[in-house]
Amino acid sequence: MPYKERDINKMYYTMGEVTEMFNVNASQIRFYEKEFDILQPKKNKKGNRLFTPEDIENLKIIFNLVDEKGFTLKGAKEYLKNNKTGVKENQKIIDSLEKLKSFLVNLAQEL
Repeated sequence: MPYKERDINKMYYTMGEVTEMFNVNASQIRFYEKEFDILQPKKNKKGNRLFTPEDIENLKIIFNLVDEKGFTLKGAKEYLKNNKTGVKENQKIIDSLEKLKSFLVNLAQEL
């Protein structure tokens, strides 16, 4: 049986880690923080932002709405306000499908 690495779940992610995850500038993350109420990163004594896994999930939702579905910022805010639970469930489905896709792609490459 092959060795399977455990997923490491961090409690907090730095701004640099978040910008690498989403391949965007820090200014865009800061802008979305001001625009969307669901983003509430903690700040340490120096003022550095520390993002929780919940913040990362909320950013995934925002990027999905704005970048992939083509919502305006105002439209994305209203959509989130009206469909908060539905949006989170949809994001969980999208995440699981992306994991499945990456698994299948890796499996096809190994064959």
